Amino acid sequence: MSTTTAPKPAAPERPAQQLRTRRPVRPAAVAKNLGALLLALVFVFPVYWMFSSALKPSDQMLTKDPVFVFTPTLDNFGKATGVQNFWTYVTNSVLVTVGAVLLALLVALAASFAIARMRFKGRKGLVLTVMMAQMAPWEVMVIAMYMIARDGEMLNSLPLLTAIYFVMILPFTIWTLRGFIAAVPVTLEEAAQIDGCTRGQAFRKVIFPLLAPGLMSTSLFGFITAWNEFAMVLILNKDKTAQTLPLWLTEFMSAFGNDWGATMAASSLFAVPVLLIFIFLQRKAVGGMTAGAVKG
Repeated sequence: MSTTTAPKPAAPERPAQQLRTRRPVRPAAVAKNLGALLLALVFVFPVYWMFSSALKPSDQMLTKDPVFVFTPTLDNFGKATGVQNFWTYVTNSVLVTVGAVLLALLVALAASFAIARMRFKGRKGLVLTVMMAQMAPWEVMVIAMYMIARDGEMLNSLPLLTAIYFVMILPFTIWTLRGFIAAVPVTLEEAAQIDGCTRGQAFRKVIFPLLAPGLMSTSLFGFITAWNEFAMVLILNKDKTAQTLPLWLTEFMSAFGNDWGATMAASSLFAVPVLLIFIFLQRKAVGGMTAGAVKG
């Protein structure tokens, strides 16, 4: 005689609100978030004050009490851009910076691939040299650079300035890209070669697309370094037509004296390209610096 078991009644469904579990608020997490917010405000406020001061009328610039609500004006930016040779400085800065970054990327791609993938005599010495060059303070070499440029009749030369910036940012670019190339499995490259690709084609089609975060982080670092560099151009380029924006900013402050509105406008114009590039590349650039530093 067979026995049948009666089906158990289904458990009543709980409302969605009861299924949600509330995480307890931890004082340590709240303290960390408040500390991070306070630190962010400390770093952001000077940038905000610079841009807001650039938009303030002259009569609201030097007041006893800070003015936060005002009618914006572009007169200060007109004074800044109206300085003689302003667009020449902009052109020189763009050409020198972009040229140095592109040259560094091209050379670093080949050098980092050789260090990460190939085994040759002197490889460890090359890696050590790259690290030492990255730690070298370039300001102490200004006199030597000046003597080389003077003896070679290359003073007031934008190509020489581009070459110097290229050498300055090359070690970091090589070291970062080396980590990214080393993180790519060799089997991917070997599979592409089995399918008929040459080593160059395998690098271009397999490895190069995976290096986007590293390329962005190194490009951002190189751009900031070359864009803000002051000592080399101050010593090597005395001609006004061969100078860059960092020198223009110091001369602008000297020429306009206590006109802080125009000075803040000039500082804002100088900072805008770096801020835009950093905002555009922020997420991938920060991840690229971290990944390239620990892999390989």
